[in-house]
Amino acid sequence: MTTAAKAPVPRAHGYRPGRTLPLRVEARRQWKRRRTLVVGLVLAALPFVLIAAFAIGGTPASRSGRITLMDTATASGPNFAAVSLFVSAGFLLVVPVALFCGDTVASEASWSSLRYLLAAPVPRARLLLSKLVVALGYSLAAMVLLPLVALAAGTVAYGWGPLQLPTGGVLPAGEAVPRLLVVVAYLFVSNLVTAGLAFWLSTATDAPLGAVGGAVGLTIVGNVLDQVTALGDWREALPAHWQFAWADALQPQLDWTGMIQGCAVSVGYALVLVALAFRGFARKDVVS
Repeated sequence: MTTAAKAPVPRAHGYRPGRTLPLRVEARRQWKRRRTLVVGLVLAALPFVLIAAFAIGGTPASRSGRITLMDTATASGPNFAAVSLFVSAGFLLVVPVALFCGDTVASEASWSSLRYLLAAPVPRARLLLSKLVVALGYSLAAMVLLPLVALAAGTVAYGWGPLQLPTGGVLPAGEAVPRLLVVVAYLFVSNLVTAGLAFWLSTATDAPLGAVGGAVGLTIVGNVLDQVTALGDWREALPAHWQFAWADALQPQLDWTGMIQGCAVSVGYALVLVALAFRGFARKDVVS
């Protein structure tokens, strides 16, 4: 007994699933969102707030005999950029990542436009891929914007010079800038777990604030758990445990050990979360 061959699924002339919802279209749509402008303004304003704080409070100085990165903030433009990353890495830079990745799908559902995108027809995997790539692109842009503005503003305020290291010694300015790029790259990779979590929640809920808040909240929980020393070596499985491993890039000899471990943990979690997002959305009954 032979099985009849399946008839090919008819397609409209010129329709190519891989060319639906191009990245440039999605990027333009996200660029016009008010929250993109607000995030950019907040991150660009932070260095000027810090400069004003140092002008009012005076030059930072060591109180316990130990020199910290904060104590070198006004030494040069590169030092000020490094301090700006230090004060924002723990929480402030997490928010744009959670916002861009957590709002991207859930906002379409809240506007009741998600089903129209799928009826265009945009394949579900293509829609998620376009939105994820654009969200990660804006997240990276946010992380680059802050140190870039800080480096320019710090150079104007404190001059261009070498990066003074808390452990002693200096890095020439020509070497300090690549080290800062390493820091930004590591911060982006270490926040991929937050991006994956926010993106997964975005595909599972119609409430953008729920996806964004859930990702930020669980990231904070991870930071709290990392402070529980009773967990011992289990803390090394938490992405938060490696969030400041980038400090090894601001040493006389660059040490990659901690950053490699942190990247491995973050990427591992992110891949699982993104896979869950694609799997769940492929089976989801989209009604909004």
